[in-house]
Amino acid sequence: MTTQHTLESFNQRGIGTLPGYLGIEVLEIGHQSMTAQLPIKPHLLAPNGYLHAGSVVTLADTAAGYACIANLPEGAQNFTTIELKSNHVGTAREGTILAVASVVHMGRTTQVWDVKVTDKSNGKTIALFRCTQMILYPK
Repeated sequence: MTTQHTLESFNQRGIGTLPGYLGIEVLEIGHQSMTAQLPIKPHLLAPNGYLHAGSVVTLADTAAGYACIANLPEGAQNFTTIELKSNHVGTAREGTILAVASVVHMGRTTQVWDVKVTDKSNGKTIALFRCTQMILYPK
């Protein structure tokens, strides 16, 4: 992780893009980990009144993506997601959901991240998420 990556820089990064619009906030940058949260608002719910799966996936993907950025190999410029999967095992209607991303594979050309999304108030698992990131280098 480089010193240029701070909580403030990641939270500023989201302004004007989907993470900022939804209200995602980075809480912690760890060594090969990232924690972020999303307060549940009415626009994040599906028409059935439960948390929309897309809202959960966006939080998880953002946590994994920011973690990837904070842990790019030397010489790498950026990344792009090449695969993601989520299992939704719970839901919430109010409160805040928390995403904790942790590294599974830290390679030169790919990274794999797992993210556990929970209800912040009670620790109940909402979703398990895994994504593969392709590392991009300058041409």
